[in-house]
Amino acid sequence: MNGKMHATDAVPFAIDGYGVLELSGRDAAAFLHAQAMNDVRGLDDGRWQWNGVLSPKGRVLALFALLRLAPERWWAILPDRAPEALEEHLVRYRFRAKVAFAVRGDLHASGVLRRSGDARGPLAAVGEDGGVRLDFSGATERTLVLRPEPGAADPVAAAAWRREDLRHGLPRLGAGQHDAWTPQMLSLDRLQAYSVSKGCYPGQEVVARTHFLGQAKRRLALLSLSAPAEPGAAVQQDGQAMGELVSTAAAEDGTQLALAVLATAAGEVLQLGGDVARRLELADGLAR
Repeated sequence: MNGKMHATDAVPFAIDGYGVLELSGRDAAAFLHAQAMNDVRGLDDGRWQWNGVLSPKGRVLALFALLRLAPERWWAILPDRAPEALEEHLVRYRFRAKVAFAVRGDLHASGVLRRSGDARGPLAAVGEDGGVRLDFSGATERTLVLRPEPGAADPVAAAAWRREDLRHGLPRLGAGQHDAWTPQMLSLDRLQAYSVSKGCYPGQEVVARTHFLGQAKRRLALLSLSAPAEPGAAVQQDGQAMGELVSTAAAEDGTQLALAVLATAAGEVLQLGGDVARRLELADGLAR
């Protein structure tokens, strides 16, 4: 972050694209354990993890932060998928389970460019207004705020937030990127976002087979682009296809950052059309 950001690092600013789906009822925990790709049994009240749901072919349909507020009350906090879409997917598997869904349209997502004193790591802070704060810190300090009041419009801070997502390897999956990648292709092991040992869930067989047979031939990489490009753009090396862009963000210097799914054999200097893409090191610290 540059010096200009620190002058406003305590002010919540609006972040676009976030939504919350609440799951409640006596079977909510068991339902989530059966449908989601991570093991929810170790979560206590007030704690959260990265999680998601997969297609039967093991492709990521939605990636979200899963917060347990109480044994029968959970929030799926989605950065890039409409909560209505996740509800539509999950309700097909409800059958006789005692679980209810509610899209929390009353909540607004904001960011704060510092760590909250009472939200640390996987421990969330629950406010009296019904809002929550999650620690999104890694190499830099950040707090995600969900509350009834919207944050202030601050495009500069919002752009810095997105850059930090990409720098830490949090895929921001836009249109056309859902149902396209396995958890291993998105390197979601870096976020501890899925389990290969918790038992059956949709897509689990593909995930487990890839893990135990060592067949992950594509992984997530952070790139610096010499010219703007869009998700889906092909990445090449010496004329050979190596992968494609998944997420992009404007960098401070006017260039562009991108996350790409690349072949493990890809080198350090790549091409997008006639432009150059150079690999950067992903930051650690966002696993929960």
